[in-house]
Amino acid sequence: MSDPYRVLVIEDDADVALYTRTVLEKRGGCVVVWIADPFLAREQVISFNPDVVVTDIEMPGMTGLELMRRLRLDTPDLPVVVMTAHVSVEYAVGALRAQADEFLIKPIAAADLVAAVTRLAADGRANRAAARPREFVLAVGAHPDDVEIGVGGILAAHRAAGDTVVILTLSRGARGGEPGDRQGEAMASAELLGARLFLEDLVDTEIPNGGSTVAIIERVVREVEPTIVYTHSAHDRHQDHRAVHEATIVATRSVRTVACFQSPSSTVDFRPSRFVPIDGFTDAKLGLLACFASQSGIRDYLQPELVLATARYWGRYGSATSVEPLEVIRETSDLSMPFKKATNTSPAPTKAESA
Repeated sequence: MSDPYRVLVIEDDADVALYTRTVLEKRGGCVVVWIADPFLAREQVISFNPDVVVTDIEMPGMTGLELMRRLRLDTPDLPVVVMTAHVSVEYAVGALRAQADEFLIKPIAAADLVAAVTRLAADGRANRAAARPREFVLAVGAHPDDVEIGVGGILAAHRAAGDTVVILTLSRGARGGEPGDRQGEAMASAELLGARLFLEDLVDTEIPNGGSTVAIIERVVREVEPTIVYTHSAHDRHQDHRAVHEATIVATRSVRTVACFQSPSSTVDFRPSRFVPIDGFTDAKLGLLACFASQSGIRDYLQPELVLATARYWGRYGSATSVEPLEVIRETSDLSMPFKKATNTSPAPTKAESA
């Protein structure tokens, strides 16, 4: 499911505002913020980031048409619905000249209000998504299935949004199964996702945090030129995961967005700051994990019920039912944007741990 449409209502008449808000919330499923003072509108647009603004024309200190012109200076593509109880040629021409997206005469039927607002909100989101630059995503993991466990839903959302996805797996997971089987499973998962796979052959449980590991990641970064990188967290019991984290941070120093995912071996010090919705992509994640048949019988964390329960647990901290959590190292890309675009179109270990 997609995020509810966000609507900012600017109306000095409390009764009209209550009606507008109730209709949009109850019938349109929108999230509505109401303000009576038009001079507070710009601040609310910045903080609330509405999909649509609904404004009255006649308000104290500023008309709705004047307000619309001011808002358009900052957000020229923001859809605006203008309402008035006074039908006049002057208002109609003024709204036309100010490029109002919809001009509604009070009293407004609930169905007409919902139809206008949801249509403009949907069109606005689609237009913004179409204009969004394509991302080049690199997911770096120590072993086959690591990135699918951590960000399988996010990667599926990236692909649905039209982004390029590349997976770099640094070992073939020989300590956790037959390398040939695990290689085939990694290839099957990448094919299902529509991702390009780089599968290296560093020694499982002995991956270094510098030298050859950094060199491999740097080589892939040069070839792929990613705009977003996902990798292991430093807060992890598995020595390979920590090593890959450290090497990735060094090798991706030129990448503008880097975030770290949770692994089954993550410690209680894993503290995410971004909670990315994966509603609509949980089945895709389960499909990717199902490719790793050699692990499903020996790794409880691959059980679908546990995968879904984990996503729902983290959903408590976000705005969705299912979430994948991320520790953000640096972020200049909106890590939730692939989901939005896709849904608008469609302590150290005492001994070596096995993968």
